[in-house]
Amino acid sequence: MTVPDWVQDAIFYQIFPDRFANGDPGNDPPNVQAWGSQPTIWDFQGGDLRGVIQRFDYLLDLGINAIYFNPLFQSTSNHRYNISDYYKIDHKLGDEDDFSALLDVAHQNNVRVVIDGVFNHCGRGFFAFNDVLENHSYSPYIDWFHLNNVPPDAYSPGDADDYAAWWKFKSLPKFNTDNPLVQRYIFDVARYWIRLGVDGWRLDVPNEIDDDGFWSEFRQVVKLENPDAYLVGEIWDGDPDWVGPNKFDGLMNYPVREAIIELLTEIIKVDQFAEKINLQLDQYARENLFAMYNPLGSHDTVRIKTELGGNQNKVKMAFLFQMAFPGAPAIYYGDEIGLEGEQDPDCRRAFPWQEDQWDQDLLTFVRQLISQRKHLSPLRRGSYEEVLVDGNTGGYGFARILGDESILIFLNASNTRRHFRIPVSKLGWLDGRIVRDLFLNQEYIVSGSDLVIEAEPWSGMWIF
Repeated sequence: MTVPDWVQDAIFYQIFPDRFANGDPGNDPPNVQAWGSQPTIWDFQGGDLRGVIQRFDYLLDLGINAIYFNPLFQSTSNHRYNISDYYKIDHKLGDEDDFSALLDVAHQNNVRVVIDGVFNHCGRGFFAFNDVLENHSYSPYIDWFHLNNVPPDAYSPGDADDYAAWWKFKSLPKFNTDNPLVQRYIFDVARYWIRLGVDGWRLDVPNEIDDDGFWSEFRQVVKLENPDAYLVGEIWDGDPDWVGPNKFDGLMNYPVREAIIELLTEIIKVDQFAEKINLQLDQYARENLFAMYNPLGSHDTVRIKTELGGNQNKVKMAFLFQMAFPGAPAIYYGDEIGLEGEQDPDCRRAFPWQEDQWDQDLLTFVRQLISQRKHLSPLRRGSYEEVLVDGNTGGYGFARILGDESILIFLNASNTRRHFRIPVSKLGWLDGRIVRDLFLNQEYIVSGSDLVIEAEPWSGMWIF
């Protein structure tokens, strides 16, 4: 029942299935949008599982070794969080054979696959809710939901008042997870896809499920099937009560994302940034800290390049910090090529496969970061040691240390080119040692117990 060892070495790539790649136009709906159209909450653009298989070389060239898919199951929406059949791949994405082929391609290339588990609510087309709509109080599934009126009004405009629903959206009726039959159904679904070969579950809004041992039993079901499966919860505030032997291995680490963005948009200074980061470092056990899923963006957020006003240096700094932080860095599809987007649904734009639309400079930089992270074990498994926090100059430095290997990560979060004196005794670097910036190839010499460097405005470096 321990945390999977592989997660601390993982570099995730999140795919919103309808928008990554269209590999089989034959499964497109008749009213499919043109690829790259302005996204809406209603329309489909034709992305599918075959598209992911056909573009797998791109993912391998990028260097990722894990994928998180937004929901894949039968649904009526492009986001698929209103699931009607948890045992069926949505026909607009392909079928189970396509999914098995994708798993084979991934696993043959040592890439793990984690899928989205939406177990707080379902769609109106889900068989049990549909039975309630048809049979009213005679339905055998009357206790599968939180009903205030029978029959419930599920389709007229307005909020859901006749039954509990996620944020009162009538299209998302909430399960009664206190019902043992509902629990059995969900646990069977979890077991089924693990047996089919998925490597873990990302659990959607788990804090909205009435948890009286539910997640503990869910964990047991999954881990008995595959002890190496990864369980990551969507907990936005970083509450440590949600990780551990009775909950999840890690969480989607939105607080770290928020701290990075606030620093780079000058909402906070370096000393406040350090406080926020140290809180995240201190509140988790090591095994859970190193199993955090660390995003710069997701299907629920503004894209990182848009958040940072298109500032290339700041975007690079965000990736540089993310790839050096404990846990599993996660790239939201397209962020690595500079794809922009405001809040949902704009952040769910189609991936542009015309390379002249890519930010090649950013893509090259992200590839370099990933390559170095995979090559240098302290960046994945080393301790985190803060070495400099200077709120006046904007200097922030920390080390990742593993055995006798140490890497210094430094950020100049200011508008000024500056010299910085960084104490390096924690890294074990002695007077006269020559070290090198891994990206600029510039050498530095340790003087006494300090390293003196010059850093451009809004820049970062890894020194080894």
